Amino acid sequence: MRLRRLPVLGCLTAGGLVLLAAGPAFAHVSVQPGQAEKGGYSTIDFKVPNERDDSSTVKLEVTLPSDHPLTSVMPQPVPGWDIKVTKSKLAKPVEVHGEKVSEAVTKVTWSGGKIEPGMFQQFPLSVGQLPEDADQLVFKALQTYDNKEVVRWIEEPKEGAAEPENPAPVLKLVAPAEGSDGQDAGAASDKDDDSGTAGPEESASGDSDGKDSSDTTARVLGIAGIVVGAAGVVFGVVAGRRRSA
Repeated sequence: MRLRRLPVLGCLTAGGLVLLAAGPAFAHVSVQPGQAEKGGYSTIDFKVPNERDDSSTVKLEVTLPSDHPLTSVMPQPVPGWDIKVTKSKLAKPVEVHGEKVSEAVTKVTWSGGKIEPGMFQQFPLSVGQLPEDADQLVFKALQTYDNKEVVRWIEEPKEGAAEPENPAPVLKLVAPAEGSDGQDAGAASDKDDDSGTAGPEESASGDSDGKDSSDTTARVLGIAGIVVGAAGVVFGVVAGRRRSA
């Protein structure tokens, strides 16, 4: 009976693997990198995977947030794709670098290309100035396939809640990094000053003092040798005279 159960178990295991392999891929349109510094400018990529086995992605529409309008939006050319930038008047003008701006880019559309099954494409976008009074920016995206299917990636993820079925791309905003190269260089200079390492002038002075001291010692020893030698000669002469007498 045990031998007969083995083929059955083998068939069930193989069937389970087939079912797992046939499961859906939970990839979705995302923004990379996932975070940027507040108040600055950043280049972000919208990563678009093809989730279908029998059709290709032929269009991507990204709507920029209207609650925090971005006054500088520049797409990077993507080979094989046409780019359309849509501007709209702002309900409330914003001030950027001392100037009031009454319109901003509200949508960017890529079309004319093709993302085939099993492939993905990145769409770069330079954006700024990023707001300082927000923790994230939500970009709603529409992905269109060549069979006329449209997937709406527009659901805003909520902190502490499960990820929605069609989450919108989210860019997290973080505080700017502290410190700079100039401060680091100054600190390094201070450390060098406090380390007790002699500078070029101090080293030269030390070498000069050492040489003078050596010369003086040599002279003293030389004079002492001459005196001792002379005393020895005198002692020898006196001793010889006494022996002769």
